[in-house]
Amino acid sequence: MRFSYKLRKVLTGDAYASARRHVKQVLLGRAPLTFDAARITRTVDAEKFRQVYQRHAVADPGDAWPKYLDLELWMEINLRRVRDLGLDLGGRKRVLDIGCGTGYFLYINRYLGHDVLGLDLDEEPGFTEMIDLLGVKRKIWRIEAFRPLPNLGSKFDVIAAHMICFNGHKTDKLWQIPEWEFFLDDLAARQLKPDGQICLELNREYDDSLYTPELKEYFEARGAEIHTQRVLFNPLLRAPSTVASTAR
Repeated sequence: MRFSYKLRKVLTGDAYASARRHVKQVLLGRAPLTFDAARITRTVDAEKFRQVYQRHAVADPGDAWPKYLDLELWMEINLRRVRDLGLDLGGRKRVLDIGCGTGYFLYINRYLGHDVLGLDLDEEPGFTEMIDLLGVKRKIWRIEAFRPLPNLGSKFDVIAAHMICFNGHKTDKLWQIPEWEFFLDDLAARQLKPDGQICLELNREYDDSLYTPELKEYFEARGAEIHTQRVLFNPLLRAPSTVASTAR
């Protein structure tokens, strides 16, 4: 293994995720399933994907949604997310992806035999086309501060939200502790199994921050392991009264 790769793992928090995954694997007594992003990519209908690509691809998408049409790259990124959560270690799970976008995370989980559901808006036709192409389930819903999620059926083992924008990202309405507390409490009460896990992946704001020191402390008070943009609750703890009272 090259030194540069090792250093990158340390700097990005991948080394910690890898260690946590190894511990989970040992505790479960399970070996990971053998597959890679290329193998999963080959299961996607190539002709239908080519048609979507031709309709929407641009030469330099920047941060616009067509960047997700680099299929194998984003399959690799989402496979890493799946593995970080131990979802490749066997056992059927019910998985919710909030802000599911193109549906790659859902597709990999379904490939592994999990019961999956996405939650997102229906504002980008390209996302809808990819969801249809991959054949994953999606419910249309807008996440809003202090508004509970809809009834989504039986509770989930894993709830994930990657590259989050629903928290008022890059606006003057960026969520603070009260908004996050309502959101997490709603998940705990109505959507998450008692031993389930929540994984949040935050986006950087204009000032390059991911969270305020106060919000980081709040997440940690609820049991979060925080490594750069990843906030993992496994399990999610009740908010200490001292933290909750000062949040309001």
